[in-house]
Amino acid sequence: MRLRIFQIDAFTDAVFGGNPAAVCPLESWLDDATLQAIANENNLSETAFFVSANGAYALRWFTPLAEVDLCGHATLASAHVVFHHVQPDADSVAFETRSGRLEVTRSGDDLTMDFPALAAHPVESPADLSAGLGAEPQAVFADMDYLALFETEAQVRAIRPDMTALARLEERRGVIVTAPGESADFVSRFFSPRLGVPEDPVTGSAHCMLAPFWAERLGKTTFQARQVSARSGTVRCTVAGDRVRLSGRAAQYLEGTIAV
Repeated sequence: MRLRIFQIDAFTDAVFGGNPAAVCPLESWLDDATLQAIANENNLSETAFFVSANGAYALRWFTPLAEVDLCGHATLASAHVVFHHVQPDADSVAFETRSGRLEVTRSGDDLTMDFPALAAHPVESPADLSAGLGAEPQAVFADMDYLALFETEAQVRAIRPDMTALARLEERRGVIVTAPGESADFVSRFFSPRLGVPEDPVTGSAHCMLAPFWAERLGKTTFQARQVSARSGTVRCTVAGDRVRLSGRAAQYLEGTIAV
């Protein structure tokens, strides 16, 4: 069997930046073991698969090791594939996912995703968190991920994580580190070694918690955020009640076929 595959760099204006995701449009679902094997073979932080379903698309996301409940950059990448290869006349697309219905609209080259907002609750800092980051955060919060707050962008950039320690944090998907930004409203990095993603270059879903978190602290609802990984990328965020709108661009790096 041969399947179409695309590799899209999300949250960037040009290839070789942002966060790469593989996207496989399917006519019908393959078994879960095959989907996971494709994601492992791709060895990207996420591989997205979608199937047409009742005027929308059923969408699933896999890291190299597991299926996940929410992924931003692979949703942006999937929308890019729909708009450029499946429905070129469409201005919006809806995906049915484990996290509910997610809509993506486009205006020129800008894509905007409508995602659920996640509340960051204060928690005690697990010992493996500070050990894994090699630094003591100001405070720690949690929802889907741990969120470790630091004072400065320089501290966030300086973190050299111990992935073995961070992989022991089984209670959450991963760890976000964040601080006020110098050339953006806030900066962040994201680590999820337990799911086979040591450091994710640009994590859209992390901003479902980051945007409401910084809205409360900065007293505004619209931000420009920067994920300061080695590849880096920009996410424009708007908090609207219990939803977060995440905007960015995407660039296609690869189109081809795989044999399974």
